[in-house]
Amino acid sequence: MTTLTAGTTLPATRRTVPLFRLYRAELRWIFRRPRTLVVLGLLAVIPAIIAIALAVGGTPEGPPGEQGGDSLFATAAGNALVLPIAALTAGLALLLPLVTAMSAGDAIAGELAHGTLRGWLLAPVGRGRLLVVKTLGVATFTLAAVLVMAVVGVVAGLAMNGTGGLFTLNGTTLSFAAALGKVALAAGWVTLQLWAVGAVALAISACTEHPMLVVVSVLAGTILSTVLLQLSAVDWLHPFLLPQSWEALVDVLRDPMPGDMLGQGAIRASCYVVIGLSLAYARITTRDG
Repeated sequence: MTTLTAGTTLPATRRTVPLFRLYRAELRWIFRRPRTLVVLGLLAVIPAIIAIALAVGGTPEGPPGEQGGDSLFATAAGNALVLPIAALTAGLALLLPLVTAMSAGDAIAGELAHGTLRGWLLAPVGRGRLLVVKTLGVATFTLAAVLVMAVVGVVAGLAMNGTGGLFTLNGTTLSFAAALGKVALAAGWVTLQLWAVGAVALAISACTEHPMLVVVSVLAGTILSTVLLQLSAVDWLHPFLLPQSWEALVDVLRDPMPGDMLGQGAIRASCYVVIGLSLAYARITTRDG
């Protein structure tokens, strides 16, 4: 039996908060924000607007077997399989990276700006666990954004063409299950690309208290990468640019499906994820405050 003498204080008990509980609290915080709901709503409207425009305005000009936005939309007018992938291709060009950067900016820089990040550290939550929770939150939001566009695109495509209009760019007719499998593959590949963008955005977010700076940096990086990809003088740099393989998403619609560019894009995105999260971890565990 331990006897306490005068002036003796008991050590404070620091109970580690379960990771799943932190993750659940992060998801509640993300998906209860009006801004998040508005963004998801706008993403859901995009495939519907494309379907309405194709139904009312007719088929845009463009050869249906080639890469490019117009040719995909031309094919989507008579092919229910193409519409969700065309919508994802259009969103991947700028809008989806933008909303991913917004989520990553709010995850760390936004909470630093509002002073709420200290509450996590006092929970107590270690900085490494904090980064894991924030990473999972951004990853879940980007997955939700991609799924919203894909699901609405599938519904809109079926409403336009029915289940009889499910065929590849090579003319192979697909079953409904096979078509859904291709859409799921495209959605997963796009999500991986956005996780790469989110990892870089989290690294930037860990270095600043201004979430808008994160959004602007990702936006500038996406535009700059797109411009550099058009310049043959810096073709040595192209393999290191994340958007290098983004146009390869249309390969999902081919039969047989060429996997070279899709595989290279997945490997490149995975490298970006590792590098981005490593930089974010190095910064968040060494910064003061």
